[in-house]
Amino acid sequence: MLLKRSQFLALAAGALVTPLVASCGKSAAPSGPVDIDPKGEIKPREISWLLSRPANGAVIDTMQEIAGEYAEEHAGFQLTLITTPDRPSYIQKYETLAAANKLPELFDTDATPFAQKLASQNKMVNIADLLDHFGITDQYRPSALDYQRFDDGSLYMIPLEYGIEVFWYNKALFKQAGVEVPASLDDFPAACKKLADSGVTPIALDGLDGWTLERYVAYQPFRMEGEEYIKSLKKAESTFADEPGRKMAQWLHDLGSSGAFQEGFSSVGYADAQSLFTSGKAAMYNIGTWELPSLATTELSQDLQDNIGFFTLPTTAGSKTGANEYVAPSGIGVAVNASTYDPLVHDFLKFVLERYPEKYAATGLLGPTTIEPVVPDNALPIYKEAIAEAANVSGAALMPWDTQLDPTTNTKLQQEQVLLVQGDITVDEFVETMDAALTENASAYFNE
Repeated sequence: MLLKRSQFLALAAGALVTPLVASCGKSAAPSGPVDIDPKGEIKPREISWLLSRPANGAVIDTMQEIAGEYAEEHAGFQLTLITTPDRPSYIQKYETLAAANKLPELFDTDATPFAQKLASQNKMVNIADLLDHFGITDQYRPSALDYQRFDDGSLYMIPLEYGIEVFWYNKALFKQAGVEVPASLDDFPAACKKLADSGVTPIALDGLDGWTLERYVAYQPFRMEGEEYIKSLKKAESTFADEPGRKMAQWLHDLGSSGAFQEGFSSVGYADAQSLFTSGKAAMYNIGTWELPSLATTELSQDLQDNIGFFTLPTTAGSKTGANEYVAPSGIGVAVNASTYDPLVHDFLKFVLERYPEKYAATGLLGPTTIEPVVPDNALPIYKEAIAEAANVSGAALMPWDTQLDPTTNTKLQQEQVLLVQGDITVDEFVETMDAALTENASAYFNE
């Protein structure tokens, strides 16, 4: 996901917060798909958005600005933002409200199995149909929409962000250690060993948030089998003992043995990991282009300005996916509650989607449409290079495993991956433990 999971803060100043249940009335799901263009009078009222995004972020600021403009034209309208201080609490609240049919008009969700069940129960508006109805589908980056799709290809979430995840690296530290940019994922352990022997941390990692290390869990299987492996694994139709899972586990073990991550990485947070790289103490940092303002401007030290580069996820011998296929997330999506979808919600969404792309681009960040961001005055040349690289993304998208696995198995994976990298458990122990978790939890979750 694009948002920083450890940085869910209070809402930005000026955002109105009201008790969630008070703002959401219970309503039954429609018996079938709703009319994308509901007929009737537009009656301004307060609508709510259940969200899980950092306060003062570009998404919230842009949406608040647009909602304010809409309110100026529609007296009585108000968009109320309802947030939660941390990701696990948000998911619990979201799923509880969904079960009680009390979700608000708009709500954040990844393309999870839980969300797919809501869509199959006609509780979400079909976004593919909505974008086609507005005539704007072709304005979106295909990879931004693909990230929001369910396994069957259906689209029920609106992307508000976009980014590519790359390996930022310090060219001077690579040269000092005699290391070349890895041509294959399989080259990483040896490269990391050389970097560690030269006295630097090979890869700065935010180990406190499990999703960052879990990206590494997904890399080898994605290169070997594309998305097919995780699609079958999450339902326990494949196992961690299968070749993609075992190779992944061995690769993680080898990264740990090579000293790839900083000592005590499991307790290091997002900001500290980034600081380790920007201070010149780490040679690589795997993060997305949402950090361009921090990694590609004159805010960096002069030494790093002169030496920063990036490379995309390397392939492997016989890789099923290509060089232009890697992690390109469009963040947590916005779903539209079918039970409360009416002429007002329809009209507001049309208003938003007409204005959002240009306003978001003005923040300097890549957005979900093809409108290029406004590059800030203090940008380094690499800023534009990263934006240009995003246009090359094509084919299969690597879906983060934390949005794919059942919650219990995912929690277990985030615990076990740390132990494996630290050398506290063997590859066989990791595989055995994770397959036991799958057996116990996956089938019940996907078939309930």
